[in-house]
Amino acid sequence: MRVRVDWRSSCSLSGTVLKWLAVPLAAPLALAVFDGSDPTPFVAAIVVTVLVGLALERLTTDQELGQREAFLMVALTWFCVAAVGSIPFFVAGVGTLAHPVNALFESTSGLTTTGATVIENFEIHSRAIMLWRQLLQWLGGLGILVVAIGLLSNLMVGGAQLMETETQTQNVRKLRPHIDDTARLIWGLYVGLTVLAAVTFYALNLLGLGDNMTLFNAVAHALTSVSTAGFSPEPRSIAAFSPIVQWAIVPFMILGATNFVLLYYVVQGNYAQPLRNEEFRFYLGVLTTFSLLVVAVLSLDASFERGLEPTIRHGVFNVVSMVTTTGYASVDFDLWSPGAKHLLFLCMFLGGMAGSTTCSIKLLRWLVVLKTLFRNLFTSVHPQAVRPVRLGDSVIDEDTITDIFSYVLLAIVIFFLLTIVIVVDAARVSSTSVSEFDALGAAASIFLNIGPAFGMAGPMGSYEGFSAFSKSVMIVMMWIGRIEIIPVLVLLTPAFWKS
Repeated sequence: MRVRVDWRSSCSLSGTVLKWLAVPLAAPLALAVFDGSDPTPFVAAIVVTVLVGLALERLTTDQELGQREAFLMVALTWFCVAAVGSIPFFVAGVGTLAHPVNALFESTSGLTTTGATVIENFEIHSRAIMLWRQLLQWLGGLGILVVAIGLLSNLMVGGAQLMETETQTQNVRKLRPHIDDTARLIWGLYVGLTVLAAVTFYALNLLGLGDNMTLFNAVAHALTSVSTAGFSPEPRSIAAFSPIVQWAIVPFMILGATNFVLLYYVVQGNYAQPLRNEEFRFYLGVLTTFSLLVVAVLSLDASFERGLEPTIRHGVFNVVSMVTTTGYASVDFDLWSPGAKHLLFLCMFLGGMAGSTTCSIKLLRWLVVLKTLFRNLFTSVHPQAVRPVRLGDSVIDEDTITDIFSYVLLAIVIFFLLTIVIVVDAARVSSTSVSEFDALGAAASIFLNIGPAFGMAGPMGSYEGFSAFSKSVMIVMMWIGRIEIIPVLVLLTPAFWKS
């Protein structure tokens, strides 16, 4: 049976994306020239991405892009951009990034907004290389947002129907009926929020309140706080900055993990719309509940003697960072008590709102899961009752509920399988020491695109200690987790190619 997927159209669109990757690469190239560092890594990346992009673009056909072609295009685009993004790291040939697996790991971690790093010595890398890390994450945050509202709004299992409800796509289409207009709308909000973050951070420095928050750091952290990504040019992450800077970053992480449709309403002056949104209220409730729990556990920990304000700040900051999948750290939470660390571990599985830059399972799915569980408990007591699951004013159909439960179960199964791989491979490599909890944290952090975990992969550590095999598996898992499993699994079915 012949292949029925128009793979040429998918490759052509991926080539278009690759071609335009030369534009953001120009920024670190300019910084390298300005600083007097070697511009060769970025020149090489620009040449490769333009040539490969143009070559793929020539494969275009006159056929319309269908659902299967869109699946293939999305999977190819994320993989190809990550591969090209690794070129500056590898060509620079400095430190741990000189190894090809490490270079691809860092690039994939950046593009998928995971924030897991293999860098051990930050000082040896040029500012241009560090800026490219930040830009990769910013592009990844924007990319998944536009793709989700554009192509994937009709494709995501467990998200397709929900994105057609009041929470997601219908709101966008009421505002901008054409997808090009929608993309420009989201782009404007994303850029505007990033600029606001950079101005805020640098203003604190000018006011004498932001120690170490230079212009470069302000821009760098604006790029990765709004994209809920987590890379930092500082080896100690956000612990390198003053308390006021840490508090200032919190709202931008929260906004980055908020549905951008709701942000549009706020910009238009409709401040009540977010509070009418059930998912947003659930989001705030989750942040508040886990923050209070972590602060309470830290307060009871005799070894955590930092005072009231630091306890509240570190508790709130790291809970927000984990729930929004940003992955910043205001302190080395790997040194916290087991209770506090386990609460942060649970936060990894939550995620922010649908229609945002965040990763993980996402709160929209968890909200439907909870509503369905409560519905099932009610119908167990009242078997004759008919009680649909509602989200706002909309009724969630049973097929969507089944899809969501399937997605959550699949995500948890893959997480456990990745944990087993990490534990077994660590036992094989005598130089690597990974406890069961550290393996659980690393697997969740990688697959759910969080970034820091525990043990050697903690917020002040790196993933360099894992073997090349484990890091190769993690690269694939970051890719699968970021595009939400289904597009990749669909590609592996024979029916996708031949039916």
